Amino acid sequence: MSSIAAYYAGKNVLITGATGFMGKVLVEKLLRSCPKVKAIYILVRPKAGQSMQERVTNMMKCKLFDRVREDFQKKIIPIGSELMLPNLAISSEDTERLLSCINVIFHCAATIRFDEPLKHALQLNVVATQQLLVLARQMQKLDAFIHISTAYANCNRNHVEEIIYPPTVEPKKLIDSLEWMDESMIQDITPKLIGDRPNTYTYTKALAEYVVQQEGGDLNIAIIRPSIVGASWQEPFPGWIDNFNGPSGLFIAAGKGILRTMRATNNAVADLIPVDVVVNLTLAAGWHTAVHRPKVTRIYNCTTGGINPFHWGEIEYHVISTFKRNPLDQAFRRPNANITSNYLINQYWIAVSHKAPALLYDLYLRLTGQKPRMMKIFNRLHKSMMLLEYFSSKSWNWSSENMNMLMSQLSIEDKRATKHPLCLQHHSPGLHLACVYRSLTNGPQHLVFCGQPMLQVPVLFQGVQHPPTLKPRGKPHIEASPCSKRLTIHSQYLTFLNKNNHQTSRVSVKENNMTLHSNVINLHTAINYYKER
Repeated sequence: MSSIAAYYAGKNVLITGATGFMGKVLVEKLLRSCPKVKAIYILVRPKAGQSMQERVTNMMKCKLFDRVREDFQKKIIPIGSELMLPNLAISSEDTERLLSCINVIFHCAATIRFDEPLKHALQLNVVATQQLLVLARQMQKLDAFIHISTAYANCNRNHVEEIIYPPTVEPKKLIDSLEWMDESMIQDITPKLIGDRPNTYTYTKALAEYVVQQEGGDLNIAIIRPSIVGASWQEPFPGWIDNFNGPSGLFIAAGKGILRTMRATNNAVADLIPVDVVVNLTLAAGWHTAVHRPKVTRIYNCTTGGINPFHWGEIEYHVISTFKRNPLDQAFRRPNANITSNYLINQYWIAVSHKAPALLYDLYLRLTGQKPRMMKIFNRLHKSMMLLEYFSSKSWNWSSENMNMLMSQLSIEDKRATKHPLCLQHHSPGLHLACVYRSLTNGPQHLVFCGQPMLQVPVLFQGVQHPPTLKPRGKPHIEASPCSKRLTIHSQYLTFLNKNNHQTSRVSVKENNMTLHSNVINLHTAINYYKER
C-alpha cells in the first residue's frame, strides 16, 4: 500500500461540493485508490425539486462510479446542508457527529459562475468558507483542511507566486457593508471593488484564500489553485466530464459547426488541466499536510502552462482536425473555426458566420411550423465567449516550488499512482479535445490523439524480425480503436498499422529513445491504456 493510501486508511473525510464536477472525481478516487478509507461525509443540499437523498442516489448512478458502486453505498454518508444559511444549516445531531470523527476536510464547494452578483458570490465563496472554518476549528481529530481555490484568483498579476496576496478591502468589513446595501447600490460599487479583475468569481476566490489564512487558527491548511479544469486524462477512464462549461463547451460548439469564430490571442497560453491531475494533487496535499504539519499555509499552483504550453492559436487546428475525422451526430454544419485577436474581424465573422445563418435557420423553422431556437443558442454561445475572452487573451506565469517539493516527498509507488502536473510534459493538449469528444459520444469508434510534428519515433514491434523506425513528417496523429484494439500511426507521408490487430499487448514503445517536441502525445501512455482495456 502506498504512503498516501496508508494514511487515508481508517480515516473519516468530509467533502463539500461532492456533487460537482471535481467533487465527484475526488469521491471516486478516494474510494478506488484508498479502499480502506473508513467513511466519506458529503454535504448535500436539496436542489431542483430533488431531496438530498435523491441527489445522492442519482449521483451514485453516474458511470464514473461503476468500479466503486458497492463501496459508494457502504461508505458515503450524506449530510444535509445549505451554504447560504447560518451554520451551513447542519443539524445539531450531524454537527456533533462531524466534530467527533472528521480527520480531513476537502472544501470544493463554490459558485463558478463568472457573472454571479457580488453578494451571492461572496456568500457562497467567502462566508460559507468562514463558517466551515468555524466548524473545523472545533473538530477534535482534524489533521488537515484543504481548500480548493483557482489559479486565476490573482489574475490581476502577470506572475503569481505560491503565496496569499492581501486584498484591498478586509473581507469582514465588506460582508458587513453589503448586508445593508440594496442590489442597485451593490451593482454600482462592484466594478470599483473587483478593480482590474474580470469578474466576481476571481475576486471572491481571492478573498476566500485570505479568509482561510487569517481565520484558520491552528489548523493545518493547504490551498490548491487549479487553472482551467477539463476532462479526465487517465482516471478513472480517459475523457470523463459531466459539463461543458468554459472551453469544453466552446470545443463542442465548434465540433457541431455552431462556433465559427472566437476572439483570443494566438500566442496566449491556454492553461488546461485534467480533473484527475487536480484530484491526485489534492489527495497528495491532504496527506502531506496531515503528516508533515507545515507551520505555514501551503499554496499549490496546479497549472500546465509552464510545463507543457498549449496556445490558443493551436486550438483551431486541433478542433477542426479532431472533429473532421470524428464528426459529431446532428451537426449544424461542417466544423470550421477561426481564432483572431482583432475585435473588428471577430465581430464581422460573428455577423456573417453566426447571426446570419441563425436568422435564416430560424426563419426556416418558423415557415415549417417549428419553434425557432438557433438565435437563442448563439446568444448563449456569445455570452460564454465574452466571459472567457479575458482568459484567452492573456498569459500568466505561476511558480511551482511547492509542487516540486511535494513531488520529491512522494514514494515511487505514490508517484506512479499520482499523476501530478509534472507528469504532463508528455501530455498532449490535443488529448483534451479527444477526451471531450469521447465523453460527448459516450465512447466513439476511434479516439484520436493529436500531436505536433515529431522528429523521430522509434517503435519496436516485439516479435517482428526487422522492427521499423518511423519518421513521420507534417502533423501526425495516433488513431486507436477500443473495439479492435488496433493502433495506427498516421502522418503526411506514412501510415503504419500493427499487423496483429487483436494483440496490442505485443506492441511497446522504447520511450527513452524518443525525440519529441513538448506537445507530442506520449505514445507509451496511449499504448498502455489500450493494453489494459
